[in-house]
Amino acid sequence: MPVAPDEAPWTKKELAAIRKELEDEVIRLEQAMRDIRIELADLFDDGAESAGRDAIDIGFSITERDQELVLITHASVMLEDAQTALKLFDDGQYGWCESCGEAIGKERLQVFPRARLCVECKRSAERRERFL
Repeated sequence: MPVAPDEAPWTKKELAAIRKELEDEVIRLEQAMRDIRIELADLFDDGAESAGRDAIDIGFSITERDQELVLITHASVMLEDAQTALKLFDDGQYGWCESCGEAIGKERLQVFPRARLCVECKRSAERRERFL
């Protein structure tokens, strides 16, 4: 597993901890997606029964649905990132920046195991996003 030039090599214990964290994240996000889908289905069912409800209630229901849609979209992206990281880990490709090809860095991965970019490439990507 790659490390930044100033970092110590990965230990078996550290690698096991990262893999476990990725597995747990996948399980947690899959459950979150199921919960959000249930909540969303309930909100859509409530919306179908809008006869007799005032505009404020209907507006509140629409806002709740919109929030749940944002949550499920965000959770879906996070789940995909966690699944990709786990696959890269299992394939021996984990820890390499998808942009520059250099090591992401052990410290960064221990804090954010789903990271797919090194710190410098992530900063550059965020700067570009601000201008779009």
